[in-house]
Amino acid sequence: MGHRDGDATTPTSAAHRHQPVAPSYPPAPEVPRPPTPSSAGQAADNPVYTERTEPGQGGELHQRPGPNQRVLTTAQGLPLSDDQNSLTAGERGPTLLEDFALREKIFHFDHERIPERVVHARGYGAHGTFTAAEDLSDLTCASLFAEADKQTPVFVRFSTVAGNLGSFDLARDVRGFAVKFYTDEGNWDLVGNNIPVFFVQDAVKFPDLVHAVKEEQDRGWPQAQSAHDTFWDFAGLMPESTHMLLWQMSDRAIPRSFRFMQGFGVHTFRFVDADGASTYVKFHWVPRQGLQSVVWNEAVKINGADPDFHRRDLWQAIHNGDLPEWDLAVQTFDDEFADQFEFDVLDATKVIPEEQVPLRVIGTLRLERTVDNVFSETEQVAFCTQNIVRGIDFTNDPLLQGRNFSYLDTQLKRLGSPNFTQLPINAPRCPVAHFQRDGHMQTGAQSGRATYEPNSFTGAAAGPRADADRGYRSVARHESGDTRRTRPESFADHYSQAGQFWRSQSPTEQQHIRMAFVFELSKCEIPQIRTRVVANLRNVDEDLAAGVADGLGMELPDATEAHRAPRHDLPESPALSMMTRAPKSFAGRKLGILVTDGVEASVLDALRDTFEQGGALVETIGLKVGGVTLADGTRRPVDHKIDGAPSVLFDAVALLGDGAGAEELAGHPATRDFVSDAFSHYKVIGHLPGAQALLEAGGIDGSLDEACLDLGTVDPQDFLEACGALRHWSRDV
Repeated sequence: MGHRDGDATTPTSAAHRHQPVAPSYPPAPEVPRPPTPSSAGQAADNPVYTERTEPGQGGELHQRPGPNQRVLTTAQGLPLSDDQNSLTAGERGPTLLEDFALREKIFHFDHERIPERVVHARGYGAHGTFTAAEDLSDLTCASLFAEADKQTPVFVRFSTVAGNLGSFDLARDVRGFAVKFYTDEGNWDLVGNNIPVFFVQDAVKFPDLVHAVKEEQDRGWPQAQSAHDTFWDFAGLMPESTHMLLWQMSDRAIPRSFRFMQGFGVHTFRFVDADGASTYVKFHWVPRQGLQSVVWNEAVKINGADPDFHRRDLWQAIHNGDLPEWDLAVQTFDDEFADQFEFDVLDATKVIPEEQVPLRVIGTLRLERTVDNVFSETEQVAFCTQNIVRGIDFTNDPLLQGRNFSYLDTQLKRLGSPNFTQLPINAPRCPVAHFQRDGHMQTGAQSGRATYEPNSFTGAAAGPRADADRGYRSVARHESGDTRRTRPESFADHYSQAGQFWRSQSPTEQQHIRMAFVFELSKCEIPQIRTRVVANLRNVDEDLAAGVADGLGMELPDATEAHRAPRHDLPESPALSMMTRAPKSFAGRKLGILVTDGVEASVLDALRDTFEQGGALVETIGLKVGGVTLADGTRRPVDHKIDGAPSVLFDAVALLGDGAGAEELAGHPATRDFVSDAFSHYKVIGHLPGAQALLEAGGIDGSLDEACLDLGTVDPQDFLEACGALRHWSRDV
């Protein structure tokens, strides 16, 4: 049964009055741009380095400024003469307290770090633009949706949830998907995840969830993992977590990259039109690149080979001009649907299947620029679910209500001042005027005589005033009831949608979910915890529970007594399967070419040209990073040495080997892993007849299937099209 949290009754006029004359935050100072990828490699030949360098008495390096180069100063702007040595009394004497330059430099260094986020600590961000698809005035008076093609700047931060700032990218974890819209009527933060449901229904349980999933306090590990006793102890005792657990154990928790995952607002919000009428809305980000993940064995090896894999991927894609895009789509519905829906629309552990309420695309997000400074932007950006704009409002979702309360406290703790909104990454791009004054790190040049209202001053001295026509109005709704601490009965079904999600997955996806449960629960030291979780899974699906029990080598326990009997008649929802949104081509992916001495240049060049023209990134791997000698005698550099570029870093591979060069490379242990991993991770493999030694080294020469293409007979274009399938899931590995 649905749930209504109030009816909109008070209309709001859409008429706009005069734009108030008010001070805004000062523009951020010009920040030096980093070297571009095309010029970064020229630093070693910089004449400022080679011609303006002097050795000091102890052999230390002193660099002098060249023409048009800035002079190094203190934070107060005082030019410095020496940044290599402290001030001492005598050549080998004590350092003097009066060395203010040393004191200032060390002082700032000692305070460089701010508290990292408790959750979502490991994140990566980029700037972009949101373009509205149509005039949405039938649903909302939000200005960013006022007309088709209207553009709004945005900042997006992706993140893992459980790990610390220094953890790895490919943890099996939920991913944060937070978007800050700098609209012309204030900032709107859509703070969501790549999974549309959550572990708990009430925010009061969020601290318990995080404490459970974090490293165990008596041992300090495991890092960035849910595969341990305290998490599964908590989850097994919280049946409401079951639906989320199915999503977390699915491939969505190990995405190929940020570019290939969905995003969701999780909660039910409200759109509000100019007359004050409201409509329920749920937000979805749908990647135009398609959905793609990795397999677990691959994720483990990626974390060892490149723990920054997701960060590097996003940075490379943007700098290569392969700009990621997502459509913002909404599900909108009214009170009648909410009352008739099988579950409560305020329950954050539930979805509304797209087959029941189809998606409506209302705009497109494109990421266009990486940050200039990770700390200043990605780490200092402050997202708050409470940051909404006119035309958007909340519902009584108890998890959302708690988040609205919590986030502001978090920003004060991390950023140290209520003036964090003045940081350039957080500052609105529209006029800002209020009577909030002073506080730590106040940077606004606040003018005018009055610091309060009402006041009787006129002009600029009077300061701003609230605008009853243009200002934000919350939806008018009737609320009543006795105060109590209780969960609504409409939240009581914890297993039905988990079963619907399971039945909606392809056989391959179901196998991955089953294996994920087995792996995670095998890390629990306490048998009773495993038993409790499997008992819960029997309420989801008997085959799932039996498969997990068999994988753990345990007896199948009796099913947990469900508070509300689960329904097993909910129809499958194909939209819940990643396979239905699989990529349509190899564009945006990466081909790794393993190449040896003796290969024909024309073969290598044709393969590279074809894939690059198809929108793919191509990187070469050789025995030595200095390169290979091709058949025509030319020396060709490669991008990676075989030890540093395992096949897990690529979406498909080509084995270009010939004669003695192939034999030599085949004897290298990393080559054997490169080939065998590509095969066991279901990837499309291209190979030349001369690469037989490489196939034998990987142990796959007798197991080649239709996704292993002979590049001696297959055209590069056909190989590219075959790679568009990304994985050959029917391969018997």
